[in-house]
Amino acid sequence: MSAWLTPEEWTAVRLSLIVATTAMLASLPLGLAVAWLLARGRFWGKSLLDAVIHLPLILPPVVTGYLLLIGFGRRGPIGQLLYDWFGIVLSFRWTGAALACAVMGFPLMVRAIRLSIEAIDRKLEDAAGTLGAGPFWVFLTVTLPLALPGILAGMILCFAKAMGEFGATITFVSNIPGETQTLPSAIYTFTQVPNGDAGAMRLTLISIAISVAALFASEFLARLVGRRIAVE
Repeated sequence: MSAWLTPEEWTAVRLSLIVATTAMLASLPLGLAVAWLLARGRFWGKSLLDAVIHLPLILPPVVTGYLLLIGFGRRGPIGQLLYDWFGIVLSFRWTGAALACAVMGFPLMVRAIRLSIEAIDRKLEDAAGTLGAGPFWVFLTVTLPLALPGILAGMILCFAKAMGEFGATITFVSNIPGETQTLPSAIYTFTQVPNGDAGAMRLTLISIAISVAALFASEFLARLVGRRIAVE
């Protein structure tokens, strides 16, 4: 692939994979917790929490990126704390791109996991509870294995969304080659310069190939896990 792509294009591909994988893995623990809370919890403000979680799907991505810049920028309330306490700077860094991608992909991950948990027969969880298992142990031994196909689907959806994320990322961390320039922003750059069509087409084909591979992997893993659960 390196012979087909220029070093700059290969850097954008590699950075996109790193950013998308980081966003997916970092979102998973919180995604599991929020999905379980929405599926099983009964509390005041549940509808509000659900709306806030899904807000990035409705807001223009540029607005989400601007809100991230205000909150997590060097002078933002959260960004200032991260820098003062841990020396962490997110704006205009690849870690900031991972944060923006995680925010945009989080609703898709939560929705897939929540639907999977809601589809589980509550009698199975209740039976484990009557045998003396605590809520956390029931979650680990009953809910989590049965929800695994949905968890895998949510992870893949988050990854695919992160690979294609553009608006929030470019607003929060700009388009810096080698640092924050992912596949979508590299394609955008190629479309803005003369004779950039070939580079844009190469990266577009790679984006399509990665997205299709992710969807096939999601379907394959979901079916594999579903068969294993059915057998057990």
